[in-house]
Amino acid sequence: MDDRRQMLRHFLAALAYRTQKALRDAPPGFALFRAAPKVRTPQEIIRHMDSLMGYARTHFVGGDYQPPEFAAFQDAVAHFHERVQDLARHLEEGTPLRDITPEVLLQGPFSDAMTHAGQLAMLRRLAGSPVPPENFIFAAITPENLGPHQPLPARPDADWPERP
Repeated sequence: MDDRRQMLRHFLAALAYRTQKALRDAPPGFALFRAAPKVRTPQEIIRHMDSLMGYARTHFVGGDYQPPEFAAFQDAVAHFHERVQDLARHLEEGTPLRDITPEVLLQGPFSDAMTHAGQLAMLRRLAGSPVPPENFIFAAITPENLGPHQPLPARPDADWPERP
């Protein structure tokens, strides 16, 4: 596997970690929290992130992708992580990309999904349950762990002004 594919796999691991960090210990009902009219709920954001990962997958296998709808938020989150794992598998196995470069894959759907992980964290704050900060340099992020069960922060910030 070349360096660019290794970097993309690590980026997917960071996406999985940050998504779970934003969702860990979320208050009941967070999945349906709507900060304002026409603002996506966390459930809608996860579905969109699933769609981005499914779209990225089409650049390996062709076709198109429509994310399924799940009544249970945890099912939607699990499905999103399955898409992330599948993308990482294609990267690791060397599946050729179709009509796109690794760099464009990063700047497009991968970065878009990371932006939405940040939105989930912001929605947590707006919902009255901010996500504790940490130094991500020390986070235990590995491409071998792309699922929903991510490690706790290695170096969480002891003091943070928005602590509830």
